[in-house]
Amino acid sequence: MTVTSDLPVRGDAPTRTLVVDTVDTLVDGVRHVRFVDPAGTPLPSFTPGSHVVVSCGTDPDGRPRTNSYSLTGPEFEPDAYEISVRLDPAGRGGSRWIHDLAAGDAVEISRPRSAFAPVLTARHHLLVAGGIGVTPILSHVRAAAAWGRSFEVHYTFRPGDGPHLDELRELCGDQLHCHHTPDEFWAALAPTLLDSPLGTHLYACGPGVLIDDLVARAGAAGWPDTRIHYEHFGVGELDAGEPFTLGLRRSGIDVEVPSGVSALDALERSGVAVPNLCRQGVCGECRTAVVGGSPVHRDLYLTESEKESGGHFMPCVSRADGNRIEVDL
Repeated sequence: MTVTSDLPVRGDAPTRTLVVDTVDTLVDGVRHVRFVDPAGTPLPSFTPGSHVVVSCGTDPDGRPRTNSYSLTGPEFEPDAYEISVRLDPAGRGGSRWIHDLAAGDAVEISRPRSAFAPVLTARHHLLVAGGIGVTPILSHVRAAAAWGRSFEVHYTFRPGDGPHLDELRELCGDQLHCHHTPDEFWAALAPTLLDSPLGTHLYACGPGVLIDDLVARAGAAGWPDTRIHYEHFGVGELDAGEPFTLGLRRSGIDVEVPSGVSALDALERSGVAVPNLCRQGVCGECRTAVVGGSPVHRDLYLTESEKESGGHFMPCVSRADGNRIEVDL
């Protein structure tokens, strides 16, 4: 992957200004947006499963807002970056901003990042998608079909929903299995977890409940952690939590974190910049070293052993176990 040297830099993520080429409705509540270079040149290639960070206007406090979205289109020197976004009915995040885009709008977008890439040495790829979690899975399917890799897809969605279903049918043929209820899904997948050939890798994206259940069942079926790969949507709604003090060891200052306010928000309001992307406890970008006190982990990024050690926490969602925690900032 190459990035032109004249791209502006925000943190460690070079960005470029692209324009909206087309906006289409895939199913009710899901918009598909195609971004192109205004000069018409091909865009940098990316690894299947990659995402881009889109600058989505400002949040209610007037601060710049960014959101990560999986790329759904072809990955080799594409003429466009394509994303599909489901509208959050509660109006949170950047989904409303994305849904309001129109052809010709200019948007700042990062270079693609890979955190969910296929394992090229896998004998077989078992791909599982739940609802809009199909977006990174579609990217995997495109690559598997293009390179002749062994794969199968299990896609669960409500009847009448199923974004990108037609594309998957065309790419997968009889390797696509669709399910509309949890009972259907597990009736098909449970034996697959037991019977997959040695060397199979499992990839999944979807709601947290589906991912957690799938990982647990795969582990019970004997799958090693190294062959299980997944992406969560985010941690969802969290309780407000108790107020606490965030001590910044290097800066020598204290930042008060009220109930209902994330540590990341409190830091930013105090003028302390922390790299971040998802603000949902998923991407790991805001991982911060803990040097005193104990965190209450509420993220989906750190492993259980990392959480037990207490050496890091995610200020976008996690809090302190007690009145104070000190971090290396």
